[in-house]
Amino acid sequence: MRHNQKSILADVALLLVAIIWGSGFIATKFALDADISPFYMMTFRFTIASLILCIVFIRKLKKMNKSVIRSGIIIGIFLFGGFAMQTIGLQYTTPSKNAFLTAVNVVIVPFLYWMVSRKKPDNYAVGAAVLCFLGIGFLTVEAGFAINIGDALTLVCAVFFACHIVSVGYFAKEMDPISLTIVQMITAAVLSGICAVFFEQQPKIWGVKGMLAVGYLGIFSTFIAFLIQNTAQKHTTATKTAILLSTESVFGTLFSITLLKEQLTYKMLIGCFVIFAAIIISETKLSFLKTAPVVKDGSKAGV
Repeated sequence: MRHNQKSILADVALLLVAIIWGSGFIATKFALDADISPFYMMTFRFTIASLILCIVFIRKLKKMNKSVIRSGIIIGIFLFGGFAMQTIGLQYTTPSKNAFLTAVNVVIVPFLYWMVSRKKPDNYAVGAAVLCFLGIGFLTVEAGFAINIGDALTLVCAVFFACHIVSVGYFAKEMDPISLTIVQMITAAVLSGICAVFFEQQPKIWGVKGMLAVGYLGIFSTFIAFLIQNTAQKHTTATKTAILLSTESVFGTLFSITLLKEQLTYKMLIGCFVIFAAIIISETKLSFLKTAPVVKDGSKAGV
């Protein structure tokens, strides 16, 4: 398959991940309503994903080397840190601020990747990242924005998620993405379990609703979504990945409106439009606005 085709398929796959994560907001709400605490929720979702990965790809376990394990642990630490800081920060701030500040990773990624790869992001990538950042702001931010300890922790969360995206892009180029996914899931599960034991009470007996929610988060939002992300990032850039994955806010809003009957506002519509514009700029670099060169007979050259 040609490089351009692989790149397009990778971008479509990452958009699918964003849709799955958008639906994950609904599953998370159901789990929280079932009195499942954050760290235990993280423990079970990452453990479920780890077990499925180990069963499905058992042959990969035998071929892992120290380099893959070391790299997967680094990625897993960033993954756990992002979820942990986001959860803790949410206890001291509002969900809209939490979502908006988490989305700062879209702006951080191009510059963080620049530090790692020495490849300066082009103006389209930077402009698209900023547009996406503003769009998520329209989509999520409420009145009275101010920085408190919860907001500061969520900014740390954004840095962790940016590091996760960049580290996946960096290591997946040279290593097997499935093996990296297995190791990072196990790492996140272990760290979540340790924090759950030390900082939270033992979980109560769950109802069917809570079990289904955690099962969905473990299988779809974690196992399938991260497996797709790690594989797709071999064929696209970290900046594109950040922008495409950030559309989970759009899909999360759409699912909330559809399933939870959340009210749609003009601000939400503006946010969705701006984010869509950012994706178009990132994907096409506005090539459709550029005119083809004119040849001597006055006609435009073919593309």
